Amino acid sequence: MNGFDLGTVIAALEIMGKGMLGIFVTILIIMLCVMVMGKIGGKDSSQKDDNTQN
Repeated sequence: MNGFDLGTVIAALEIMGKGMLGIFVTILIIMLCVMVMGKIGGKDSSQKDDNTQN
């Protein structure tokens, strides 16, 4: 047959949607981790770079 099974297409879309949701959640978690590490390990205002002392 030249047709396609609609059930198979819907199942594939569900799997694809779960994968895309997983990628989105992972990116959000990485962004939150980077922001928290930036707050924790931020530079002290009394320290200056070597390049700015010229």
